[in-house]
Amino acid sequence: MDDFESVIAGELDRWQQAGKAAQFWLRDDDAVEPTALLDRLLDISATFSVPLTLAVIPAYTGEALAERLRQEPSCSVTVHGWSHRNHAGPDEKKQELGGHRAAADVLAELKQGFDRLAGLHGERFVPMLVPPWNRIDAGLVPHLAVLGYQALSVYGPEKPAALPLINTHVDVMDWHGTRGGRDPQALAVEIAARLRHMFDNGGTMGLLTHHLVHDEAVWDFMSALFEVTARHPACRWTPVADILRGQ
Repeated sequence: MDDFESVIAGELDRWQQAGKAAQFWLRDDDAVEPTALLDRLLDISATFSVPLTLAVIPAYTGEALAERLRQEPSCSVTVHGWSHRNHAGPDEKKQELGGHRAAADVLAELKQGFDRLAGLHGERFVPMLVPPWNRIDAGLVPHLAVLGYQALSVYGPEKPAALPLINTHVDVMDWHGTRGGRDPQALAVEIAARLRHMFDNGGTMGLLTHHLVHDEAVWDFMSALFEVTARHPACRWTPVADILRGQ
């Protein structure tokens, strides 16, 4: 077993000895249409029975993706903003759902996105918002429930909010460096740290991926992670809808 796998397995062993099981979940962002890379993601997820949550950009998607996903019973769809367009200034962090436009206009787009994906994907649709770049103006959040949203998913530790948070906690991508896969050992250390926090405080371990920009390092890491966790009795890869129902 590689070092990074032993780090994760060792932490899960502690869960097993305590008679506990850790919930993992997988969120992949920016899906729009069927591609060879999406097929690869769906294949690797299915191989290890890992339920997949796709954060889909409503403005650019359509029936082609819906038709492709009808073959994938373990894949869910959530709303990834509206168009994934940056409205922030050049000196600000990128945001589609910031305070740069009238709240009514932003909320109207989020309602349109909700309705579009719910209509396309039916029972596969989960009423959760994944803000582009994991950022949303705090003033918008109390209005999301009126639009039909039941949860919000960003990146990092969950904080008190007007909607339940189902966050991701470990990002496989080195966005500020190589823009490829991060070092597997560093990822293992982050996953183990999250598991230690969950052991005492509850919650889930959310893995964040972006299939359209993965290099081979990411695919290799995902395969190795799925293999070590899928065979461990203290790990449960969980559909996001089940996590939401448990909130």
